[in-house]
Amino acid sequence: MSVNKIIKRVTTNTILGMKQKGEKISMLTAYDFSTARALDEAGLDILLVGDSAANVFAGYETTLPITLDHMIYHASAVARGTKRALVLVDLPFGEYQGTAEDAFKAAVRMMKESGAHALKLEGGIEIAENIKKIIDAGIPVCGHLGLTPQAINKFGTFGVRAQEEAEAQKLKADALVLQEIGCFAIVLEKIPAKLAEEVSASLAIPTVGIGAGSGCDGQVLVVNDMLGFTKDFKPKFLRQYMQLYSSVVEAASQYAADVKSGNYPNEQEQY
Repeated sequence: MSVNKIIKRVTTNTILGMKQKGEKISMLTAYDFSTARALDEAGLDILLVGDSAANVFAGYETTLPITLDHMIYHASAVARGTKRALVLVDLPFGEYQGTAEDAFKAAVRMMKESGAHALKLEGGIEIAENIKKIIDAGIPVCGHLGLTPQAINKFGTFGVRAQEEAEAQKLKADALVLQEIGCFAIVLEKIPAKLAEEVSASLAIPTVGIGAGSGCDGQVLVVNDMLGFTKDFKPKFLRQYMQLYSSVVEAASQYAADVKSGNYPNEQEQY
């Protein structure tokens, strides 16, 4: 008699417990059902439906053009592809930087229509009131500090953030505020490793780094970058575990050649 293995869903409580036990948190982005299914089977703790879909999925230079409808579409596909991982989704630019009521409405719509388990919002004390309203309604929120891509036009560069003392101190203060209002985790992007380690040690909630060194409680990468599917992009922090772009080009070229030569389909590949 076969026994079905029970798959236990990763929750925000699981993630907090991992921090307490000193267990590292693994996170990758996902934007579609098939990728989510594979990453979930691989045992990732969190799948982030990032607004980076605007870059790697749609080809925009920044994350700004992606809409709430787009993010719901991607998040719902990822949610359908997971049985274990916590599905975390970005609220897109413009949906939560205004009033707390507007932020709340966007958050509720995302949770109702996507099937995601938690939301990620960029920023610190400036949007703390908006984040708190969302959390108070029972929606888990992960913060995001350091390089916040939705503010790229303000920064003017994708370079390392918080290298100067004033910005580093603000980041530390923002992290404490996000913890105080109830965020269950914080993503730290592209900041000095020493600063990320200090922030991580100062918090009871976990940090997940991207370009922020090994002192964070977990790590996240854009899945297309990690797989080597993003052509001509390899920042210092990125480790590529495959060269998928060249593999796809090679496979597609062979397929095209086989079609043109009449080699595909052969007798065994037809009815």
